[in-house]
Amino acid sequence: MDVATMRLVQSRSEGSSSAIDTAAESRVDLGDLGGHPDRAAEDVRMGARDGTTRALQRAVSPLRQEDLGPGWHGTPPMGALLLGSRTLGAHPPASPAAVDTPHAAPVTPRPQPKLLDRLREALRSRHYSRRTEQAYCHWVRRFIFFHKLRHPADMAEPEINTFLTHLAVKEKVSASTQNQALSALLFLYRHVLGRPIGDLGEVIRARKPKRLPVVLTREEVKAILGSLTSDKWLMASLMYGSGLRLMECLRLRIQDIDFARNEIIVRDGKGAKDRRTMLPESLKRPLEEHLRNVRAIHQLDLADGWGRVQMPEALDRKYPNAPVDWRWQWVFPQENRWKNSRTGEEGRHHAHETILQRAVAAAVQRAGIAKHAGCHTLRHSFATHLLEAGYDIRTIQELLGHNDFNTTMIYTHVLNKGGKGVRSPADDL
Repeated sequence: MDVATMRLVQSRSEGSSSAIDTAAESRVDLGDLGGHPDRAAEDVRMGARDGTTRALQRAVSPLRQEDLGPGWHGTPPMGALLLGSRTLGAHPPASPAAVDTPHAAPVTPRPQPKLLDRLREALRSRHYSRRTEQAYCHWVRRFIFFHKLRHPADMAEPEINTFLTHLAVKEKVSASTQNQALSALLFLYRHVLGRPIGDLGEVIRARKPKRLPVVLTREEVKAILGSLTSDKWLMASLMYGSGLRLMECLRLRIQDIDFARNEIIVRDGKGAKDRRTMLPESLKRPLEEHLRNVRAIHQLDLADGWGRVQMPEALDRKYPNAPVDWRWQWVFPQENRWKNSRTGEEGRHHAHETILQRAVAAAVQRAGIAKHAGCHTLRHSFATHLLEAGYDIRTIQELLGHNDFNTTMIYTHVLNKGGKGVRSPADDL
């Protein structure tokens, strides 16, 4: 190789390296966040290493075959690129046979995963729930945008505290929301960026206030249920009669209901725990009639070539026929089938939570109840009414699925006695 060609390679390599250094010090591009062009961003410095190799390839690519010296065929090996231009002319291969892939195209380095994609992968590998995944990605994205697209690897405890203070002071979020944002950022730094928690220093943790749950009387519950109809009435009745959470009720499958033992098995509840609770005797007949209608709909879906339901984890690979099995179908399926516009596949998911939430909110208004009551209020009322009936609090803890006994103890403060059962002196006047 002549001197002019060697200088050409060296100058282009140096120019590309300086450009890469400049890019590494700049802010992250929006597209690097992964998943969507408006989301924020992957580490530029991580891509700088791959960019160095690509810059060397661009510097050598316009060279003519004779410039590389006798014996070179195709693209120079990567080792020659990394060693510099002097190697190209000094030590060519002895023959074309010495090159493994004489006419192969240059190998493009595999791009690094986006930051949010790495976060999702870390969450899913630890079996976090999808709702937790959505919340953590939301807070990481807001954290990056709050600091003008700076990469989290370049920030630490001061920037985290600034963001948390902004949430509390400017946006006036609750303590639980502020702590959720902190948990998302700590997970990012610990499991994605590989920075130990102790290296972040002191971070702000909001002190969570103690709140008493809203509880309905038996008359108020009766009035709300009386304002609901069809499957909405059945879902709300199960939430009150069995102490179910909203999503626990909607995710019930046929095999989770045991009519012979009068019990409901809650699968994968909060904290990925299973538990048993009672099936109200008064709801057995309405529930059986509802399931007959659901089975008729399932048979029609099967006749149309569909009827497959989403399976938990990878059970559809272990049991290929289970998605069409009646036992795995939803107790409360959605009215209309969803359709995949790309594949044309159709199916039914469980009813969406907003349908029941709006129905209960409208029922509370129609009943004229001046309380901030919703779907979860029915679960609070279930626990309180059992305590009023004299049932053991440990039994109620198991029915509710609480890990901590103190969580169940809060219902002892809202018993229907007023002022902890103490008679007011005003009543003696």
